[in-house]
Amino acid sequence: MVAVSDRQYFTPQEYLDWEEQQSIKYEYIDGEVFAMTGGTIPHNDLAVNLTTALKNHLRGKGCKVSMADAKVGVSERGPFHYPDVMVTCDERDRRAIRVIYYPCLIVEVLSPSTEAKDRGKKFQNYRRISTLKEYVLISAEQKVIECFRLNEKGVWELYTYSEGDEVELKSIDFRCPIELVYEDVMLEVVEEDEE
Repeated sequence: MVAVSDRQYFTPQEYLDWEEQQSIKYEYIDGEVFAMTGGTIPHNDLAVNLTTALKNHLRGKGCKVSMADAKVGVSERGPFHYPDVMVTCDERDRRAIRVIYYPCLIVEVLSPSTEAKDRGKKFQNYRRISTLKEYVLISAEQKVIECFRLNEKGVWELYTYSEGDEVELKSIDFRCPIELVYEDVMLEVVEEDEE
């Protein structure tokens, strides 16, 4: 994400109106807007694989699966983010055109440039969404999926899935082999410093 500096502060409504006129997407956090940068092909492939599996699983069940062009609002005042994948089964989102406000599942595909934000500030923001039950992080560097699941005591628990595991998303009663998410994905190689 890259901050936009030609404007000091946007109200949530100014941001929503302004962004509709832009050629690229912007996230909104505390009155500031941040340009969204493009992802890699493996990043896209992971999101497409999961979205396809979720769409097939949820067909006819009253839920909506959205990808990277769908904006989520933590509240009507923001922040506003663009998750890689999200699911809402809430009637209030049924006719949403600009923003989803009541997701039960949010997924981010990790990249080196966004991982710290996805694990930190974004997750902190997402946890304020009352309907959110699971937050999933998918690695593009290794076959690892982390699922943060809200338990009945209101505590976020971490479930980690790796090669050979079956991924479970309880919020939507979904299970699949991790290999399905990583099908035909060329994992990104991280260059390590040579000694």
